[in-house]
Amino acid sequence: MPESEQPESAPSGGGPPSLSDSARLVLGRRYLQRDDSMRIVETPDELFRRVATSVAQAESSHGATPEALANDAYALMSELEFLPNSPTLMNAGTESQQLAACFVLPVEDSLTDIFDTLKYAALIHQSGGGTGFAFSHLRPANDIVHSTHGVASGPVSFMHVFDAATDAIKQGGKRRGANMAILRVDHPDIDAFIQAKAEKDALKNFNLSVAVTDAFMEAVETGADYDLINPRTGEAIATRPAAQTFDLLVQGAWATGDPGVVFSDRINADNPTPALGPIESTNPCGEQPLLPHESCTLGSINVSRFVAGAGTLEEPATELDWERLGSTIDTAVQFLDDVIDANHYPSERIADVTRSTRKIGLGVMGFADLLYRLRLPYDSQEALDCADGLMRFVAERANQASARLGRERGTFLAWPESIYAPDGPTFRNATRTTIAPTGTLSIIASCSSGVEPIFALAFIRRHYLDEDDPSALTELTEVNPIFRAIATAQGWWSDDLQAALLHGGSLGERSDAPADAKRVFVTAHDIAPEWHVRMQATFQRHVDNAVSKTINFPRDASADEIAQAYRLAWREGCKGITVYRDRSQPNQVLSRRESELDLG
Repeated sequence: MPESEQPESAPSGGGPPSLSDSARLVLGRRYLQRDDSMRIVETPDELFRRVATSVAQAESSHGATPEALANDAYALMSELEFLPNSPTLMNAGTESQQLAACFVLPVEDSLTDIFDTLKYAALIHQSGGGTGFAFSHLRPANDIVHSTHGVASGPVSFMHVFDAATDAIKQGGKRRGANMAILRVDHPDIDAFIQAKAEKDALKNFNLSVAVTDAFMEAVETGADYDLINPRTGEAIATRPAAQTFDLLVQGAWATGDPGVVFSDRINADNPTPALGPIESTNPCGEQPLLPHESCTLGSINVSRFVAGAGTLEEPATELDWERLGSTIDTAVQFLDDVIDANHYPSERIADVTRSTRKIGLGVMGFADLLYRLRLPYDSQEALDCADGLMRFVAERANQASARLGRERGTFLAWPESIYAPDGPTFRNATRTTIAPTGTLSIIASCSSGVEPIFALAFIRRHYLDEDDPSALTELTEVNPIFRAIATAQGWWSDDLQAALLHGGSLGERSDAPADAKRVFVTAHDIAPEWHVRMQATFQRHVDNAVSKTINFPRDASADEIAQAYRLAWREGCKGITVYRDRSQPNQVLSRRESELDLG
């Protein structure tokens, strides 16, 4: 809203955010408010004021004044130090007021339940949220349907129905609808599920993950068999070698990037409310395991902005500003908790389940940029130690903040039935931490995404941002600002270097780049998959929910290398794994120019 129309509790101080051209493009296409003629009527600064003001109103219900939190949250957002998830940025202070990003909806074994779920998924997508579904309860294809004396079509057929519905609402939605489909590894239709995206453009609005158990992985390791179970009867209908299914899913991931894997036993071992039921699905990117009808709100801190001492990008940093980071965590936890109360939910059932657990997911972005500023190679023990210390601090401070809110405002409603009762921490929130992918948020904040390494020092970012054609891709050229600042300061930056990197060249091949820069400025495809997995596992040790992380492979990687990464992720304690072999999809989000021209 215009400055003159701000309510009395609108945040003061600060100043207009310093945004990149790409950030302004993304905000204009997707986040800034428009009038009935579709003209933008809001500046980025007014967006942050709108969001801070709207969410902070929830403070009133706790006997506090909203101004203090509104001011603090606005300052963090305008300085691009903390951003909440996209639906909060889009919808806070608007008629929609749907602020959560992550939802899981149940898919039960009846036609009525299936299409009830589809209705709420459509409403969620329209408001910018993403949905996860466990299709494991649906009877397999060709199983009996007593009510019609016919046969079932199976989970994959209904996934195509959900995919078509997602396509249909893209035009009027805030952003492209995203779904996660999960199927248990012991479902009789597991082969069809694994191969469901083998055909071009099949299920393009879905990520797929197979829910595997520890028993299954142990059977893979020992060469044992396992049973396929009909969910309608609970009876085993076939037995097969676990390695057969494992090899099939690895081959699928090698070919297309799907399916990923979620380690269901690991997820449920950390379920804070097992009395409310098992967790069977996650949000679309896999970082947020949720109960049926549950939602979660996320937010991320741009840790690259919390180095101590270094005044400019080209100056090397030696440590983090822990005091300022801690204060930011305190504000972020309180803000995300208030989002739960400020939210307008798609259904009363979702509202009730969400309020019973009050899950939030505070995480980090800009981690690779932080390593650049600290001059630490991503694939080094020093980087793992940095990740361990950073996320340990975030988790401990977030826990303290949530426990303090619990003492002041009351614990989450299901606390007496949780793993924390009767004598554990008085958490306000059943979970506190998550590592999200932050794909769009990192563009706004001009930082690296989540805990991923930099994809390339210069690259083409491709996003669905065309307001006239939501199916059209917009290309944004990006150069890492820290790399460019250091190369410029040291005198070896050139247009020729940028062009070479943009077209797929490696810094390691450049004679004009010093050796220490070649070691520090490693990118996703310079890093062996083992280091990707080890970094994910390091963050996971201090995260309540899960870690969104892509394990990147070069185009010439073998299926066996992917299988090794799956086994390592399981042994290292990850809650899931997603792999991507370069150019295995023609329209990958990040690419070098060479990648676009050579898709064969």
